This record gives sequence, C-alpha cells and structure tokens, in this order.
Amino acid sequence: MSLQAVIFDLDGTLVDTELLWADALRAYLADHGCACDKTQILDIVFGRSWTDIYRSVVALQPALAAVPAANMAVALRAYYIRLRDQSDDIVIASSSRLLKQLASEFPVIIVSGSPRADVEEAVRLLEAEPHVRFVLGAEDYAPGKPSPAGFLEGARRLGVNPQDCLVFEDSQAGVAAAKAAGMSCVALSRPCAHPQDLSAADWVLDDLALFSVAAFERRRMPA
Repeated sequence: MSLQAVIFDLDGTLVDTELLWADALRAYLADHGCACDKTQILDIVFGRSWTDIYRSVVALQPALAAVPAANMAVALRAYYIRLRDQSDDIVIASSSRLLKQLASEFPVIIVSGSPRADVEEAVRLLEAEPHVRFVLGAEDYAPGKPSPAGFLEGARRLGVNPQDCLVFEDSQAGVAAAKAAGMSCVALSRPCAHPQDLSAADWVLDDLALFSVAAFERRRMPA
C-alpha cells in the first residue's frame, strides 16, 4: 500500500448521529403501530444504507410498504431533526480534526449510507467544505455496505487504486465493505457506541486522536 487517498464514513465516525437516527426510527415506527426495543432498532440502523433500512422497516411493519422510500425518508428526517435540535454538539471533535489534518496531505472524501443532502449538511456542520473533495451518499452507489460499491466508486472518481486508499469506519458492515474493496481500514470503537465486531479492521481505536500515518505504517510493516 502506498497511501494516496483517505475515505471517511460519516455517521458514527465524524458525527455522533447514529443513536439519534435510531431514536428517530423507533419513534416513527411507534407512531405507525410498531413498538420495537432499542437493540432491534440499532441493529437495523448501524452501518446500513437507507435502502436496506427501508426494507427492514417494511419487514417489521408491512403496512408501511404503501409509503414510498423517498416519502418515508422525508418523514423520518423530520423526527431526526427534532431530536438533533434538542441534542448537544454532535461533532466528534477528534475525528473532525483528523480529517482536516489528513486533507493537507491526501485527497479526502466521505462515503456514507445517508442521503447526500444529509452528508453535505454534515460537512458544513464540520466546517470541512475546503477539506473534502466530494461526498457520496446513498443515491450515488448501490448496493450499500457491506458491499464495497461505494468505496470503489469513490476510488474510481478520485482516479486512485483501491489498495492505496485508507478508510475510517465505525461499523461492522463498513469495515467489511472497505476490506472487500481491497482497502486498508481503521475502525473507531467508541465506548458509547453500539457494540459491533470490528476485528476485521487493520487497526481499532477508541479515539481517532490516537491515529497517525506514521504509526499506521509501522503497524503494517512485517515483524
């Protein structure tokens, strides 16, 4: 690997939003006659694309099959915004700082399973517009993670080989997608996050403030 580009996931890696999305979905389902426990909702939301989430929602509450995915996304986002506006700062500060540091050396992009409009809004919240080359949202690739499609599309648009990309992820599906793309992967396992198996990553950290390119390259050197 000769590092040429860096790819960040968004939710749970740069911004602390996945628990908010889970709470929003739980409230939405409850209002439509489907009571779910939090663990069940977390398993639906974490690391998955909107297309996959929509399918799981319809499987839980078949009556919602009458609601087009785009309409449900708009309704769910309204629940999410209400929760977000009641929350403290959702930026994961150390991750945001790392993105900006790495962008001074490498092209940086964001590949997320969230709608592109939400990803772009998050980039503005992070004050990262000058540092991010482009973003890919759920509508820009298919299928979603754990398929490598999004990461491979990002590498294609950057004009770099997948094996020369480093991915930062926080979900089991995201790590699987990065490794399936032939990319290196650093996983963020924050103590407050939904527990997942991130052991397939090249390096698992509980805070991206601990990351440096030099330390990562040392870890990859043969013993």
